[in-house]
Amino acid sequence: MPEILVALYIFVLSCFIGYWVIWGVTPSLHTPLVALTNAISGIIILGALLATGLQGVGNLAEIFGFFAVLLASINIFGGFLVTQRMLAMFNKKKKK
Repeated sequence: MPEILVALYIFVLSCFIGYWVIWGVTPSLHTPLVALTNAISGIIILGALLATGLQGVGNLAEIFGFFAVLLASINIFGGFLVTQRMLAMFNKKKKK
């Protein structure tokens, strides 16, 4: 079986598993889940930076690396905003 087909199978299966894991989480665990996905996105950024900086692999790897860094950065920034907003809901309101 060609390697690209194996990689495609793994990608599709991980999408299905990720979908069912995310929708199976109770609402009380969403804040830690967002924090975990921020950590995973950080690992993606490191891998994308390595792929972008490789010598002799061609322009396609650099383009994919750039978009991986861009999308993971947006994901991390949005995750931090959502986490901050969710945690702010648990703070007691100050009396005037």
